[in-house]
This record gives sequence, structure tokens and C-alpha cells, in this order.
Amino acid sequence: METRALKRDTGEHEKEPQDQSKHRAVFVREYKPADNAQVLSIFCDGLMEMIPDTAFRALRHHPESLLLYSAVTVAVYLATACWWVIVLAPAVVLCGRYIFSTHLTQRYLKCALSKDMGNIQQFYTKQPGFCFWVAVVEDKVVGTVAAVKEQKSDGVVILRRMAVDQDYRQRGIGVALGQKLLEFAVANKCSYVVLGTTAYTPAAHKLYQKLGFRCVGVTNGYVTPGFRLSLLERFFYRVSHHHYVLNLQNDDITDQ
Repeated sequence: METRALKRDTGEHEKEPQDQSKHRAVFVREYKPADNAQVLSIFCDGLMEMIPDTAFRALRHHPESLLLYSAVTVAVYLATACWWVIVLAPAVVLCGRYIFSTHLTQRYLKCALSKDMGNIQQFYTKQPGFCFWVAVVEDKVVGTVAAVKEQKSDGVVILRRMAVDQDYRQRGIGVALGQKLLEFAVANKCSYVVLGTTAYTPAAHKLYQKLGFRCVGVTNGYVTPGFRLSLLERFFYRVSHHHYVLNLQNDDITDQ
């Protein structure tokens, strides 16, 4: 209350109605076949963001990869005695990581399109415990999220396909989508919601934490769909898979 009063006194009150109108403009509903083109566009764009994410941003999270690159560079230098090896090595490594990140992301996209994202209606709307939602702003689909009820473990819902259009981020759309999924989990009498992400961008992790999720483990060297375990792929591509859990019965979960 004191913060709101301070904003009014400093002349910043005009921003509040604008922010509130943005939040009210977000409408989350179930997927319709007519949404398919926009949904796939958001999904594909989101995956393409993973290319620089895994190629460059991931480097500082994998000291073992940096150590390996350094060891190979030193070994080649000792074998050739060429200084240009040390100069070109970083550029070769970054190019290699970008190329393999691109190839593997495209393979993952192909796998997704051959499965659930190739027929969203059939996969998510025809099975009990499954659902797919879209966030809409002024009749435009700007975000997606899906729920999959775990078959082997009763009472668990998996959060999948969370994505928000780049032009509509920082508007609470991700939170609105996440809350819709949590409402679905509660309605289906589930106790836990789980998710996994290979994203290195801080914004993705902050979103899940804001929704009440906590990270319970990290798998380093995670094998993504499309990964063929070749020597070059192992050398240039390495990601961590973060496991998040939200206990719906936990009283500490904050109301967003």
C-alpha cells in the first residue's frame, strides 16, 4: 500500500492503468484447430532461440567442455607448433557449437512435429488428463502451454510446450498460462506438477520459480530428442536438463 501511495505522489500513477489494461487483455483458452498456424510459429521461433542459447550461453555453465576444448587446443599446438591454432581455436569451437546446435534443434523440431505438435488436437484434446491452452491478445495467439497427466504415476501433471511470442513477453502471459495449468491440475485432483527445461536464459527459470516451482535436480549431458551420440555431437553439443517440481499441497505456494 505504501508503494502504491508513493507512486501516486511522484506522478507515476498513470502507468498503473496501462499495465493493468495489458494484463486484462490476456485471455487464456483451450486450443482450437484454427490456432494451429500461430501456435506452430510460436513453437518454432521458441526452438530457434535455443540455438544461440545452447551454443554460446551454455558455455559458462559447462566448465568440463571448456577444459576439454583447452586440452585439445594445447594438444594440437604441441603436435603442430603452430601459433595460429591457439588463435583460431575459439572461433572453430564457437562455429562448431553453433552448427551442431542448429542441426540438433532442427532434429528436435522434426521429432516434435512427427509427434504431439504435428497433431495437437488429437494428442492433447482427445485424451483424458491432457490439454493445450493458448494465450490470446486482441485475437492473436501469443503464448502456449500444455498439460500431460502422468500415466505411470497417478496425481502428477507434466507441464509442456510453454512458449510466449517474443513481442509479448514481460506482460504476465507466461504466469497466466502457468496458472491455467495449475488450475487444471487441481481440478484433476493432482498433487504435483513437474517440468523439465534445457533453457539457460534466466527469464525462463524466474518464471517457473514465480509460479511456485522449485528445482530438484539437474542432469548434465542430457540427451535431447534427435541426439545421435556421435563423437562430434558429444564434443560440440552439451546441455543441462533442469527438473522442476511444484507441490500443490504445499501451503507455502504463493498466490500469484
